[in-house]
Amino acid sequence: MYRFCFLFFPCLLLFFSAQAQEKSSPVPPRAIKGYEKARAAIKTGDLEKAAKILTSVLSAVPDYPEARVQLAYIHYDQGRIAEALAGYQRVLGQYPSWKPILWYQAAQACAKLSRFEEAVPMLEKFLSFDQKSERQVQAAEALLKQSRFAAAAMRNPVPFQPRTLGPAINSELPEYLPSLSADGSLLVFTRVVNGQEDFYTSTWSEEGWQAAQPLTELNTRINEGAHCLSANGRVLVFTACNYPDGMGSCDLYISQREGSAWTMPLNIGAPVNTDGYETQPSLSADGNILLFTSTRPGGYGKNDLWQSIRQPNGRWGAPQNLGSLINTPEDDQAPFLHPDGQTLYFMSKGHPGLGSFDLYLSRRDSLGQWQQPVNLGYPINTPVHEGAIVVSTDGERAFYTKEEGAVGISGFPRTDIYTFDLYPEARPLPVTYAKGIVRDALTRQPLQADVEIQIPGRETVLMRTQSAEDGTFLVCLPIGKTYALHVQRKGYVFFSENFDLSNTSDSLRAYVLTADLQPLRARTTMPVDTASAPVALRNVFFASGSAELLPASVEELQRLLRLLRENPDMRIQINGHTDDIGEEKDNQVLSEQRAKAVRDYLAAQGVDTSRLTYRGFGESMPIAPNDSAENRQRNRRTEFVRLFR
Repeated sequence: MYRFCFLFFPCLLLFFSAQAQEKSSPVPPRAIKGYEKARAAIKTGDLEKAAKILTSVLSAVPDYPEARVQLAYIHYDQGRIAEALAGYQRVLGQYPSWKPILWYQAAQACAKLSRFEEAVPMLEKFLSFDQKSERQVQAAEALLKQSRFAAAAMRNPVPFQPRTLGPAINSELPEYLPSLSADGSLLVFTRVVNGQEDFYTSTWSEEGWQAAQPLTELNTRINEGAHCLSANGRVLVFTACNYPDGMGSCDLYISQREGSAWTMPLNIGAPVNTDGYETQPSLSADGNILLFTSTRPGGYGKNDLWQSIRQPNGRWGAPQNLGSLINTPEDDQAPFLHPDGQTLYFMSKGHPGLGSFDLYLSRRDSLGQWQQPVNLGYPINTPVHEGAIVVSTDGERAFYTKEEGAVGISGFPRTDIYTFDLYPEARPLPVTYAKGIVRDALTRQPLQADVEIQIPGRETVLMRTQSAEDGTFLVCLPIGKTYALHVQRKGYVFFSENFDLSNTSDSLRAYVLTADLQPLRARTTMPVDTASAPVALRNVFFASGSAELLPASVEELQRLLRLLRENPDMRIQINGHTDDIGEEKDNQVLSEQRAKAVRDYLAAQGVDTSRLTYRGFGESMPIAPNDSAENRQRNRRTEFVRLFR
């Protein structure tokens, strides 16, 4: 469409007054006649013909401002921005006060060419004139703010060296919207095939990304577009438009991987989906927060970012807008909540940037509120469109979509997926992940069980998940804290572990564990006068060198208490152990006192003492050599065994 003289003008053509403030030389009738022919060609949409006529006119009469500006507009619409700018500048150089709007249009051209330093004084000049409307002022001020920001960003570029993911992922077809599992082993992305969007997957090996394969279980003849992969790689939330069970134009759906197969996708339903448009989901690492893009009522602009919280019954709660610091009157899209739970990446047209969609980050403050977004900088952002971004669990690498410019064989703009090293200031909090497997302690068969992570001494559950059919689970954990892990399944004794990440610096090293759950067998199935294998109470803590139970022990002791109450015939022996620091005799006494402290706590909660015994073993039964602080910590432990007699 032919570009108007200003984005708010209703006219199709530009009509300049013959009475210019700086009067040009008289224009010969022949040139005026040529100008009128050009206008007629513009009316019919023949811009090429109009451009040729105007070029001919200007070669004969160079000082014909109306014709030169008209040609500049045609060049702008044809994408010949540098030529358009040259035309504006020539007229402004001769007649700077003739048409103030030309200063704005010249600045637009400068911005298109990334010449933001030049755009700034042009916009300031335009705003100094009185002949402008309020809407023109708003548009010029917005472009001035962008130009000042972009000029500063280009003077101070951030480190950026994008690398293509290679032919295993990228092809002649458009590829975009990557998402990763937390361990980086599985990549899901969208590819346009036969004019519609499908999902493809690739796995990582020592040789790199393997050749992408279509996700045939979920692909249909209808578009499957924006999506997100859960941290454990077993849940895919995605956008589908015009599905038979859809509630609106585009809805969010969910599918789970069971074994090697994906389940039939289910519409997430209300209140997340509406009769409008929901797309571009992002799932938190614990699976309890869903962020997405929507045009639903109640927002601040066009596309806004929203979030829904999973309720205790498993349903998604009423979505809440992320607020005016994140959302703008323009489009704000493609949220990605990093596994640290504190850093949000997204794309926006409304915040100060370099043009079109730019990439931004925002961090939560101590009260959980999102802070003012920060542009990721130049040359990550440019005047052209920057696609959605995801960041690896360790925070060091980012993946995003880059337009290659030319239209590919699909008829769509060629886009590929790239990765780059994210500079430190734009990285999230350091995060690692724990991978584990839950098994039956006797049969070694995998179990599905509930997995919870807390900070010792706090009741709030940080993360809650369930091991898969093969017993495996994966959870993401911010580095810098100590965590309590609990695994439980009906019919089994709970499993607990404690791990300290406060001094961990290697976020790529996963914490790996095996949770063997002991079945609660009937008394008659066990020989008389025997005991079960010991169950470590890793989240029972004592004051240093003392038998004083610390408050952080309460949650673990309450779990043991619930186990005893649910199994009234169960009898247990509490065992205390120490490392080899100090005198052997003193360690023996301390281990007995600590075991007794646990027994006394349970008795005080109403457990009959006939069901409770205790014993100290001192340093006599280490489970690891006492040759390091970590091993000595494991030897300092409290356990219980089930007694059968």
